[in-house]
Amino acid sequence: MTRVRLCFHDRCFDGTASSALFYRFYRERFDAQAQFELTGMTHRAVQPWTDGLFDGDENVIVDFKYSNSPKVTWWFDHHQSAFLTPSDAENFRKHPGPNMFYEPDYKSCTKLIADVSTEKFGFDTKPLEDLIYWGDIIDGAQYPTPEAAVALEEPATQLALVIEAAPENGLPAKIIPELAYRPLSEMVRLPMVAKHLEPLLDRHRKSIEILRERADARDGVIFFDVSDLDLEGYNKFIPYLLYPACIYSVSVSASAVRAKVSLGTNPWNLANADANLASLAEKFGGGGHARVSAISFDPHDIPRAKEVARELVADLRGRWRK
Repeated sequence: MTRVRLCFHDRCFDGTASSALFYRFYRERFDAQAQFELTGMTHRAVQPWTDGLFDGDENVIVDFKYSNSPKVTWWFDHHQSAFLTPSDAENFRKHPGPNMFYEPDYKSCTKLIADVSTEKFGFDTKPLEDLIYWGDIIDGAQYPTPEAAVALEEPATQLALVIEAAPENGLPAKIIPELAYRPLSEMVRLPMVAKHLEPLLDRHRKSIEILRERADARDGVIFFDVSDLDLEGYNKFIPYLLYPACIYSVSVSASAVRAKVSLGTNPWNLANADANLASLAEKFGGGGHARVSAISFDPHDIPRAKEVARELVADLRGRWRK
């Protein structure tokens, strides 16, 4: 029996969906009896790869930053900021390995794994096509309207809410084996998901009013600070529903493990969106995609997070005024 250590982007629908897809793919194409150890990874202000983490016969990273450890046997990622250091990027270019796949043009890691597993390994993804579809919609912000993104009426968006905001550590890792084989409509009825759903939907509805009260929307940029509240997992499309004329959003939030500055681009107002938010975040040790990115700080360093957020807001508003 193969022991597989699978590291994934924790509290993220795409990270969870990517893991479920890889879980089923590996069992069907390599070892049906494989034993999976699932480890959720969070972007923090410190090095995420700890000694001894890669302890499997196979060590897999999906939807998260590259590790240059020779013990890593599989890697899938689609973020512009996939490498912690220039030396990591150089290491990947020189020693990519047969099962290391980096494609920053993909909207989601789920779709990347689906395509690679089908084209290179003959895996049948049809049973998971709904999961793959929603992985691309949710992570790629491809909703038709802000109302559709905020309504949370679909099983996929409800499951995403639970994955991203449930106050239960380790829940995505428990969800992954079920998500690999169950349709999304069944997933939201599972007791471990359903028990969180209604309280989170109520919190979501209240968060709309909180953001309405706290947002400073002008010069093309929405800014709000919710670092004093339990709202790190707020729906990132609410600002654009409330202020559709704005192009960017910048926020400060906090949790027990980090303070966070989030940057986003309005998917429904891209005509003048010329800022690469990943590049802006990288200046402060963060990263992500050109349209959405984040910076993590020590949980006790909220003042620094606020300072950086103000600097980024000034930068983006200055671009708008020009």
